[in-house]
Amino acid sequence: MRSFSFILFLFLTYNFSFSQKIDSNQQKKWVDSLYNSMTFEEKVGQLFMVAAYSNKKEDHAQDLDKLIAKYKIGGLIFFQGGPVRQALLTNRFQAQSKIPMLIGNDAEWGFSMRLDSTVKYPWNMTLGAIQDNKLIEKMGAQMAKQSKRLGVHFTFGPVVDINTNPNNPIIGNRSFGEDKLNVTAKALAYMKGLQDNGIFATAKHFPGHGDTGTDSHHTLPVVPFDKQRLDTVELYPYKELIKNGLSSVMVAHLNVPSIESREGYPSSLSNKVVTDLLKNELQFDGLIFTDALNMKGASNFKQPGDIDLEAFLAGNDVLLFAENVPKAIDKFKEAFQANLFTEERLAYSVKKILKYKYQVGLNQYKPVEIKNLYEDLNAIEYEALNYQLYENAITVLKNESRLIPLKKLEREKIAYVKLGDGSNEMFLAKLKDYADVTEITAFNLDTALLDLTDFTKVIVGYHKPDGAWRKNELTFKEINWIDKISKEKETILAFFTKPYSLLKIPNFDHTEVVIQAYQNTDIAQTVTAEIIFGARVAKGKLPVTIKDNFEVNQGLPTQKLDRLGFTVPENVGMDSKKLAKIDSIATYAIKQKATPGMQILVARKGQIIYRKSFGFQKYDSIQKVKNTDIYDVASLTKVLATLPMLMKQYDKKRISLDTHLCQMLPLFENSNKADATLLDMLTHQARFQAWIPFYKNTLDSLKHPDSLYYRMAYSEEFPTKVANNLYLRKDYNTVMLKMIADSPLLDKKQYKYSDFSFIILKEYLERALDKKLDVLVEEQFYKHLGATTMTYNPLNKFESTRIAPTEEDTYFRYQTIQGYVHDMAAAMQGGVSGHAGLFSNSIDVAKMMQLYLQKGKYGDQEFFSEKTFNDFNKCYYCKDGNRRGVGFDKPQLGKEGPTCGCVSMTSFGHTGFTGTMAWADPEKEIVYVFLSNRTYPNAEPNKLSKLNIREQIQEIIYQSITE
Repeated sequence: MRSFSFILFLFLTYNFSFSQKIDSNQQKKWVDSLYNSMTFEEKVGQLFMVAAYSNKKEDHAQDLDKLIAKYKIGGLIFFQGGPVRQALLTNRFQAQSKIPMLIGNDAEWGFSMRLDSTVKYPWNMTLGAIQDNKLIEKMGAQMAKQSKRLGVHFTFGPVVDINTNPNNPIIGNRSFGEDKLNVTAKALAYMKGLQDNGIFATAKHFPGHGDTGTDSHHTLPVVPFDKQRLDTVELYPYKELIKNGLSSVMVAHLNVPSIESREGYPSSLSNKVVTDLLKNELQFDGLIFTDALNMKGASNFKQPGDIDLEAFLAGNDVLLFAENVPKAIDKFKEAFQANLFTEERLAYSVKKILKYKYQVGLNQYKPVEIKNLYEDLNAIEYEALNYQLYENAITVLKNESRLIPLKKLEREKIAYVKLGDGSNEMFLAKLKDYADVTEITAFNLDTALLDLTDFTKVIVGYHKPDGAWRKNELTFKEINWIDKISKEKETILAFFTKPYSLLKIPNFDHTEVVIQAYQNTDIAQTVTAEIIFGARVAKGKLPVTIKDNFEVNQGLPTQKLDRLGFTVPENVGMDSKKLAKIDSIATYAIKQKATPGMQILVARKGQIIYRKSFGFQKYDSIQKVKNTDIYDVASLTKVLATLPMLMKQYDKKRISLDTHLCQMLPLFENSNKADATLLDMLTHQARFQAWIPFYKNTLDSLKHPDSLYYRMAYSEEFPTKVANNLYLRKDYNTVMLKMIADSPLLDKKQYKYSDFSFIILKEYLERALDKKLDVLVEEQFYKHLGATTMTYNPLNKFESTRIAPTEEDTYFRYQTIQGYVHDMAAAMQGGVSGHAGLFSNSIDVAKMMQLYLQKGKYGDQEFFSEKTFNDFNKCYYCKDGNRRGVGFDKPQLGKEGPTCGCVSMTSFGHTGFTGTMAWADPEKEIVYVFLSNRTYPNAEPNKLSKLNIREQIQEIIYQSITE
């Protein structure tokens, strides 16, 4: 049997939670004074909590005004609407009330159950999968904070129904599950979070609505079990919560023959249920609510007025959702005069209600502050917890041969098939963030199977809207698709819906992986993708049984791989509000025409916490920049392509930092550069010239491409594509290398940034490994990382519309440069060079930088050793004023340099001419990527640099670190 130590944990009781700041003598004085000053009608009025809506018209509010002013009702339960509208109405109504009213909201999974523009926490059944109940307690505390901010005193939760009936039409996902111990533990945590923070918890639906087959909103459900079963199962959570100071209970409209012998008599109106069982046997002395009295389970039994009186006589304190208060008060008068209840009975409930009012501070009532209400109710800390809740809930039910996390991405060809009518955008986007995933959109099964022929893995996502949880059942067609695809391919099934949906599937014999994600939220979709690719591990346990396929409490752990994940800043010790200042800097840069648009990404502790795109590809404001767009990263190529290949060679001891250039390339054997070491070349102090404008030698007298060197069409003699309809002579790469070899050296050995080293080293790599550099890095790095957009010559893979243009070239190629490398020398090498030519989006750059941050490891692979990384990240000549690492740029030693000046000296990265930057800091575990096309439509002036845009953003990142 499961350990139940959580229940044995010493909870602070209700009385302590609420009374520790309360003077009991003052409370009694206030309660007695008010009670003694009230008329009979006013006392009875306190018993009613009437329904209020903030999405209805003024006549509804005026009707409530009358009830409050004339009948002195004791409370309101708010239903649909919005938070600001509700707050305004609360203030309006409270101002009219002689005694401030208790305010309730039916907010089982947060205010979003009823209100727009508020936080939506997971359903109880999703929470039921979580093993760390402290997270549930934290959620309760957050709900309490939100309730106080909105002037609400009751959230009408937790639901403690034990959902042992999969066909229950009304409880279902509102329950924590079918295991009474799990349900109770979750309910206790929920209650503790609320009550320790000054909000009353209400356990419902007494005596237990979990094993019913009808909906009490429409009829009277039957609970057919004997008293022993009820005592063992349904009543178990109530006993434990009552022991630990439960504030209130809501009594359901149920037919429970084993307790109430009168046929068809609702439990909410039964003295045997409310008084004998709840108050006397279970010794509950807190506030007792009826369930809504307009529900057919009760209203079919008696008329308005009569039903209210009957509920009161049964022992209830608060009459919820009364339909006719004036008529009910008349019925109470008649009953009192007929001695059907006493003043003592009335005082018992009314004084209890007044006591509760005192305990939430209504003796010193203050209106709800409207200013910043929306912002306060949607604080980032609430989204941060939502991530944690889903990260702990999502459950892997089957993982044959440990298929997930997917490891060898270079060996996989992955397809995605969507089923269901819910949104799947976030799931598909996140899958594509990890690997090259192809969406199959065939309308019939035969076509889909044909389309899937060449794929090694198929991810099937079943998506249903959260609002349709009662009807989100798999169709025969969908079951058939799952069955046939699973038989043909290794299949990963992800269900973004209630677990009971899986009941429709006869078996999962042919399916390798089954993931229960519970809900179709963006966070659930994100976390599920993370689990599939190993950025996060699965922790959840199934809270219900799925026939013979999966047992309650079943859930498999998965392996953690060193891949980037996603979360909010607060979950990695950063401040979202401070980080949001990046937005204004980016907007300012665009307004100043420092660049038409940009992508910015920030990751910390292996989690991407900021990833946004700004502006447009051009200043014409036509095509907005998207996260999937691709930029020419310019000199980032040095550390994203050439350097990692050199590090591999170094790791295999094929070269050392002392290797001379003449040993690597015979071409330089008799040149003045023969003795240059790899270390000197990569630290830019090999006395090389900064660059040579190679292209100028290929222009004619009109400064256009000379026909001696160029043709407009491809041929064997002119194979090198420089731009659209422009091909360079095949021998010109050798000419360029000879020009470098023949170029004079600088007078002395000192730091001088030069592209020559990386142009030369590209040539070395290609000759040593007998493959082109673009092929080498794709095969040895990018495929393994799932860096699907990182590539040379992106037009070979992507539409030009995804690629930001870099220039309107009026001096060499005389065309818009879009999809062709901006750097002229790299263009003359066919777009593949060691110093430039690479294209990418921000997340794929981040993968490479994270690989460096993890010292050669990413995913399940080690690309080079930790020692190799440390050797290359070292500043060998800092003492001489040269800040460079081995290939990496490093923080400035003086005032000027590539960073904000606020990074650690162990940090490293590079910048690029097109307006790019990639930087990583091991000490703070930060990765920062900035991509732009600041060179469009022309490269000068460099406003991006003059305005210090990249550096300002980096400074904001460091100011945002809180721990």
